[in-house]
Amino acid sequence: MTVVSPEEDKKLIINAYRQLVRCSEHKADKRSKKRIRRAFEMANEAHEGMRRKSGEPYILHPIAVAKIACKEIGLGPVGIICALLHDTVEDTELTLIDIEHSFDSQIANIVNGLTKISGIFDLENSIQAENFRKLILTLADDVRVILVKIADRLHNMRTLVSMPEHKQIRIASETKYLYAPLAHRLGLYAIKSELEDLSMKYTDKETYRGIAKKLAATKIERAKYIKEFIKPIKSSLKAQGLINFKIAGRPKSIHSIQNKIHKKKVEFEEVYDLFAIRIVINCPKEDEKALCWKAYSIITDHYVPNPDRLRDWVSTPKANGYESLHTTVMGPDGKWVEVQIRTTRMDEIAEKGFAAHWKYKDDNTKDNNKEGALDEWLNQIRETLTNPESDALDFIHNFKLNLYQDEIYVFTPKGELRILPQGASALDFAFDIHTDIGAKCIGAKVNHKLVPLSHKLVNGDQIEIITSKKQKPTEDWLKFTTTSKARSKIKSALKDEKRRIAGDGKEILFRRLKQLKLTPTNEFLNDLLQHYKQTDLLDLYFHIANRDLSLEEIKRLEIKSNRIVFKKNIEQHKEQVKIRDTEINKKDSDLLLFGDVGDKLDYTMAKCCSPIPGDDVFGFVSIGQGIKIHRKNCPNASSLIANYGYRVIKTKWSQKKKIAFLTGIRVTGLDDIGIIQKITNVISSDLKVNMRSISIDASEGIFKGHIMVYVDDTKQLDKLIKKLKQIDGILSASRFDS
Repeated sequence: MTVVSPEEDKKLIINAYRQLVRCSEHKADKRSKKRIRRAFEMANEAHEGMRRKSGEPYILHPIAVAKIACKEIGLGPVGIICALLHDTVEDTELTLIDIEHSFDSQIANIVNGLTKISGIFDLENSIQAENFRKLILTLADDVRVILVKIADRLHNMRTLVSMPEHKQIRIASETKYLYAPLAHRLGLYAIKSELEDLSMKYTDKETYRGIAKKLAATKIERAKYIKEFIKPIKSSLKAQGLINFKIAGRPKSIHSIQNKIHKKKVEFEEVYDLFAIRIVINCPKEDEKALCWKAYSIITDHYVPNPDRLRDWVSTPKANGYESLHTTVMGPDGKWVEVQIRTTRMDEIAEKGFAAHWKYKDDNTKDNNKEGALDEWLNQIRETLTNPESDALDFIHNFKLNLYQDEIYVFTPKGELRILPQGASALDFAFDIHTDIGAKCIGAKVNHKLVPLSHKLVNGDQIEIITSKKQKPTEDWLKFTTTSKARSKIKSALKDEKRRIAGDGKEILFRRLKQLKLTPTNEFLNDLLQHYKQTDLLDLYFHIANRDLSLEEIKRLEIKSNRIVFKKNIEQHKEQVKIRDTEINKKDSDLLLFGDVGDKLDYTMAKCCSPIPGDDVFGFVSIGQGIKIHRKNCPNASSLIANYGYRVIKTKWSQKKKIAFLTGIRVTGLDDIGIIQKITNVISSDLKVNMRSISIDASEGIFKGHIMVYVDDTKQLDKLIKKLKQIDGILSASRFDS
């Protein structure tokens, strides 16, 4: 930590505040400027003497958050004031009453919302899913709470380097799991991309560095290519009367490049839309659609478009209000270039999301689809959260899926547009129309043809729902519904039905106890729960009503003083959690797991990512299956760390002994005589690696192969992959999870 003088601290703080003032000048009138100044002075005084992990004065953090909220998200004076005060109630002597007295109830309520969710990602808190739920509830109350929270998280991610590594991993995982999807859903695309990149920087360091290095190495070449690509387009746009526009290259995010590499199973060099440009036209709103298509026409006069890559979000905006025209065209030298065409208004909404809608909202226009879609989404969240008994983990899982899923556009019989997540069924559509329609749905007509409830919808479908008063939700419905609204309503209905049946079971039990002259006291009912191995009384009554449990057993129980006498099982009373103090077995010698006291524990390797020595890993305490070792870049890692941080154990590999670990290599190449022999020679003869299996599938001159090998560590695996790539005829070689 660098020690600086109070004078230097003061200078830093004043400079940071002046930058904030300059950023907010065009948003604030004279009164608002005074209120912002007052908020700064209150926060500065409250945080006096406090420092961040980096050593800088703490007040610089709320100033930076306020600047992000203002400049990058587009919030006005209220958002700026709340950002400056967001940590005061939790970390200082300042109270909500003080804030309300100095400002008003609106600002106090937003700061209160920020304070409530400040400890959501506390490692010591074992109920993180329920806290996630509280976070989403604040979003439904006032969206500015979550916008300021996203600004807070973005600044924390930008300054994460000063934190210990285990906290970096945890915070980055939480960011990737919930904050990046939330930013995406609220239309903050630039922030979403940065959060994903920063998360990857700490959770998958090697891949991040590798792609960043390749991007840096090709930066000059890409800039030169884009400059040449743009030149004829610029001339034609001006010649066609489009004078007021901006056109520039748009860098692809590291995370999106890695996603394409992973999904398409290609190398960095084969990602076909590494090159991207954006055209932003400044024009009146009534001319937007026509000018965007005019620009598209000019571009396709020069370059051939890929018909499968046209995305028209100008005619039909996304549910979060995003509007743009996307196409991918074949540029010079056979390189694909992604082109985005939008207007200044669309660009600001794309960059600043929900906040920008307030600026452009037309109070006189009742049919405002962009604003309405966002309002409808928030209303759905509120509706989902009105069911207090829904499972928090299920809610968060479904909610997160709905944040990132691609959308489809479907229609009611009267032609009303509805936006649903990709993969939605006819039943999801029914619940989207109204809860009662969903609950009574027995089938649907899609494009005038009768289909079952499970029928998956596609873009452009027109759906008519068929209902029956006799219909009731069933457990099977959960298998083919994807929206959080549908799933929560189905579960709520099933619980109501379960309670009704359980009421009958309770009457049956109480009648039986009366016959046996037993009193249904709380203590006796708890004894019955233990005897029948049920978790709660609702389950007990429900299974009694369904005849799953026999009440005849009660007659055979030993009962004294209205209590069941249980024979004590000595083993059950032994200490359950006991770390064995025995000689370290073979696998323990290769991996050391450190808990609070650095004890060596048993473990197994997670099949979802198949870690090997050299991988960055963590241990996860799974219920009933002991400790599972996962790679930090495992597809499940973010979810596990974010939802169950308290069950994560720090891990590192030991170098004492070497054991062969099974892993997989995927290869593609030209189907030529002798290619298999060349591959096996490199594996078995040159590098002396033990191969368990090899499978090859060839078609039309190209082969795809999967090879399972035993390696000592990542270094040996990397060396093997490098050697395979050098074989003449091999197009690609990469690791995959066995």
